[in-house]
Amino acid sequence: MPSESFVYLGDTARVPYGTKSRDTIALYAGQDIAFLKSHGVKMIIVACGTVSSVMEEVPIFEGSGVSLYSGVIKHAVRAAVNATVSGRVGVIGTPATIRSGCYERELQSLLPDVKVVTKACPLFVPLVENGYTDRNNKVTRLVAEEYLANIKREKCDTLIMGCTHYPLLEQIVADIMGDDVKLISPGAEAAKYAAKLLKEKDLLNKDSGPKICELYCTDSKELFSENVAAFLGGSENTRIFKCNL
Repeated sequence: MPSESFVYLGDTARVPYGTKSRDTIALYAGQDIAFLKSHGVKMIIVACGTVSSVMEEVPIFEGSGVSLYSGVIKHAVRAAVNATVSGRVGVIGTPATIRSGCYERELQSLLPDVKVVTKACPLFVPLVENGYTDRNNKVTRLVAEEYLANIKREKCDTLIMGCTHYPLLEQIVADIMGDDVKLISPGAEAAKYAAKLLKEKDLLNKDSGPKICELYCTDSKELFSENVAAFLGGSENTRIFKCNL
């Protein structure tokens, strides 16, 4: 969506969400969404797998005034259902996401006979945040081998990387799981859905003028900038700000 402008909020002062209680996650998510709403956005994408899992049970968007929104779970599940041949699907995610059982419920609703193998991977987010993403990093590879051992043993042919940090570890995960296992990125699937929905609603921006990408964080702007570079690279249209919620 090259014609769109974006407002991103990373709640860096309070992450990781994945190790917190459902009530705390819901509280934080409500504050995050209120911040984005104040910027007059036309659509909100909850890019966090943990918050998306809580959204199933908590009406975070009720009364928000934003009619278009999306989490990342349902789109990843649809992609996994379309990809699997054996009906054996692995899911990795934060402890909160795995505890919620959201992926099992969604997968079973579309594919009743599916075999779902899940694993919480609490060390993956701090490893990514600290730059331990290189394919040959021995520490990250050792952690990944332990986390993925049972999923590999269960012969899953599809793996949902149920946290938006995990695609930065895709090469390591792919090496361990093997070429025959399809890796599903929830963030990528949510992006495809957003583009499709905005087109259907005739809400895609048709203005060819310069676009902006405003990135907000709630903690150190300098540390946040390092992560921005890891995910997005450099961009002259990207501006980074610190904010309070």
